Amino acid sequence: MIDAQGLTRRYGEFTAVDGISFTVDEGEIVGMLGPNGAGKTTTLRMITGFLPPTDGHLTVGGRDLFSDPVAARREVGYLPENVALYTEMRVSEYLRYRAMLEGLSRAKAGPRISETVKSCFLEEVEHQIIGTLSKGFRQRVGLAAAILHHPSVLVLDEPTVGLDPKQIIAIRELIRELGHKQTLLLSSHILPEVELLCDRVIIIDRGRIVAEGSPQDLQESWVGNTILRVELKGAPAEAPDVLRDLPGVVAVETLAGDPGCYRLECTKEADPRQAVFEAAKQRDWVVLELVREQASLEDIFVRLTTQEPGASPGLGEVFSAPQEEVPS
Repeated sequence: MIDAQGLTRRYGEFTAVDGISFTVDEGEIVGMLGPNGAGKTTTLRMITGFLPPTDGHLTVGGRDLFSDPVAARREVGYLPENVALYTEMRVSEYLRYRAMLEGLSRAKAGPRISETVKSCFLEEVEHQIIGTLSKGFRQRVGLAAAILHHPSVLVLDEPTVGLDPKQIIAIRELIRELGHKQTLLLSSHILPEVELLCDRVIIIDRGRIVAEGSPQDLQESWVGNTILRVELKGAPAEAPDVLRDLPGVVAVETLAGDPGCYRLECTKEADPRQAVFEAAKQRDWVVLELVREQASLEDIFVRLTTQEPGASPGLGEVFSAPQEEVPS
């Protein structure tokens, strides 16, 4: 549904987006991640037609954004990070106005507005003035306006920003429901949210794509040495040396502030948990914790967007770069 090839946006000498290429297939929910200034919002604005690319090729819903921009934009529903609403209008009035802008006939607009109000859980505020609504309800109104014309592609920029936990849960459920009917591309700073919602993740840093794949694929591709966390009662003085000598253990780190806790860096193929247990049993040590740490999407994000080129990871950095070169 979205096909971006060599997408570039420059502001004078500054390149905000540097020749990125990606696709979003029909029915996919794809998350776009990146630190502030990475180029996420600029990319989303180009896809929605709000910002012209400096270079590259882009189609949305099979429509070329350059040769057929009006038709391409009709395929897209867009929820920007800061939702612009007419605060003096009532919710129902605003949605009728948006329906008119989207070219919906009166016969189609009425049923469609009713359906959208129900989908976005706006029944209780349908006749309320927008300026009196909470942040969460305003976000839902913006989302209702974005899906009103039933676009094939929905682009959401930070859809849960500024919401309280209860509102975030409601918006997430709505996004999941929309994902059954439409193609979704969303950006978010809440990484667990992306991990829960998205089929695939695109990580952008300094205007370039540095990683792409499902959360599980990224974990399998970027996880390097295994990290094992061990906690022993009484913090035996010889424990670090004993643990370091176990098969497969590369290094041992005593955690600051807790001398009884250790992090063992092990080779990727090794699983020395049984060896740790047997060593403790032989010495009458009490094992309080013995667990293998799992890399999260947040770990991968931090590793990819903070490490300087050529820097070598230390103990506790559970990732090693894949064999192919990653753009900086």
